[in-house]
Amino acid sequence: MSRTQLLLGDEKVEKLQSKNVLVVGLGGVGGICAEMIARAGIGKMTIVDADVVDLSNANRQIPALHSTEKRLKAEVMAERIRDINPAIELTVIPEFIEGERTREIVQNGHFDYAVDCIDTLSAKVNFIKICIELKVPMVSSLGAGGKMDPSQVKTSFLSETHSCKLARYVRKHLNKVDISNVKAVFSPEDIDEDRVIVTEKALPKKSIIGTISYMPAIFGCTCASVVIRDLMG
Repeated sequence: MSRTQLLLGDEKVEKLQSKNVLVVGLGGVGGICAEMIARAGIGKMTIVDADVVDLSNANRQIPALHSTEKRLKAEVMAERIRDINPAIELTVIPEFIEGERTREIVQNGHFDYAVDCIDTLSAKVNFIKICIELKVPMVSSLGAGGKMDPSQVKTSFLSETHSCKLARYVRKHLNKVDISNVKAVFSPEDIDEDRVIVTEKALPKKSIIGTISYMPAIFGCTCASVVIRDLMG
């Protein structure tokens, strides 16, 4: 932590080491987000993802390697995070969380911050609702797929997002319960609809969208920066 201490000073590093963060979703955005939070010195973390590595993930996801194909992303990321910081207190939940299970995890975890990197709409909306209800500070990542320009990535409140289809769907559901003050990372960059394939193979989603290596990582690093800067005050 010497380089981080040089930048932040001992007091802020000690503050980060005392914090507890939840990251749900360990794909292109969530994997790098969890890693950057761990590398910043967070003392306690819970990571959640039920998915296994597919080689189609290898263009953009931290846990996706030929050597990890078909392994649980949560287990691969756990090994990586513990190798970065053997002292971290890490809880690994290899589940797709929804409904009351989400509430149980958030309520029992006593988290200082939560990160939504979920790419399934119903689970994403439910997670955001529960974090807001339980007053857990959080940031939500919106759609990184189909985007190419890193200069357009922004941090805002959900109510201020625009030109993002996922953001529109999330806003629509959360407006019904009067929730809008959610920090969000999004890009208003237009998507070429020719790069989206509607297919049953994408279940539980309805489509597959083209991706480039760096964009999900930029979303993930931006989410991590929100967490780290907020926790330092």
